[in-house]
Amino acid sequence: METNTISKSTIKIATLNLFNYLAPPYACYDFDRIYSETQWQKKQHWLSNYLSKQQPDIIGFQEVFSIESLKTLVTSHGYKYFAVIDQPEVIDEHIFQKPVVAIASKYPIMKAEAISVNSTLAKTIGLNDKFTFARKVLRATINIPNLGATDCYVVHFKSKRSTLESESKPESKQALTKQLENYITGKWAASLQRGSEATLLMCEIITRREKSKHPIILMGDFNDNLHEGVLKQLTTTQLAADKSQDEAKEFAKYLPQDAWQLYLRAISNEQQNSSELNVSKHSTLKENKHSAQKARTATHYYGSKGSVLDYILLSHEFDASHQDSFFMISQYDVFDKHLIKPNFELDGESSDHAPVMVTLTLRA
Repeated sequence: METNTISKSTIKIATLNLFNYLAPPYACYDFDRIYSETQWQKKQHWLSNYLSKQQPDIIGFQEVFSIESLKTLVTSHGYKYFAVIDQPEVIDEHIFQKPVVAIASKYPIMKAEAISVNSTLAKTIGLNDKFTFARKVLRATINIPNLGATDCYVVHFKSKRSTLESESKPESKQALTKQLENYITGKWAASLQRGSEATLLMCEIITRREKSKHPIILMGDFNDNLHEGVLKQLTTTQLAADKSQDEAKEFAKYLPQDAWQLYLRAISNEQQNSSELNVSKHSTLKENKHSAQKARTATHYYGSKGSVLDYILLSHEFDASHQDSFFMISQYDVFDKHLIKPNFELDGESSDHAPVMVTLTLRA
């Protein structure tokens, strides 16, 4: 693995669903869903303000329609490297649908490509061999300081929204039962799509990891709870739990873990080994012990109900409990002010998701 030896003791990784990032005069989904110029500038300002204040080194984006606008904006904030691997779909000349993911980096993107589905595996789990991701998954191999070539995946898994349309106001009992049928089967179809995407992506990540040995960063809008239901296999440890200690360590190399859990583990590790840690280098970690004991912060709200839908997963190179890890997570932040205490002038055209960012600190 080629290593970038630039002196850089901290790295910030972020993920952000931009929520219909589309410059006027184009519309998203429907002909009348168009930002005014004032609304668009407000959205641009909100994103610029986030990048200026938080300054992530690498950031993955979801719901991107206006690719060139985003590239121009991030370039102005010092992101020399930018990649997309797909284009949104355009219908009726000015209506956009099927947004794409993107990534911006202050470090060189060595290669960017779309993840292809293993059709043999797809058939093995009962899918059509033509199965594809609802939104293409981006893998960017980035040369990160003190780490080298690192595979960064940006995802936007299928939402929970039903895949079948229903009449909004059924006018007969038969129409009502049809609507219920469509709702139930459509919701399950969405779960099947999302779960299958996660499963096939995880298999590809394992295969890639075996060949490249690159560290892994997986980030994006997962549209579900990572630790329950159809996404649980992304961080499964059951197989490792049934093996010997040495075998379990080998399995762990292929299974990226939730950054929030790694952050809590880093805090626990510091508490147990405080005499061995350089406190001055990890003071941020020490200061955040109290906040980490609180309930996990939601990244999305449906009405008053909050959910964690946006995640960053990291391989063992970022796990403080691993002896051969390079970095540890010294800070985990969810920027949700625009969701819970919005200022209309600043946040009126922001996003319906909260950006998530982790700060990685080089281990002493």
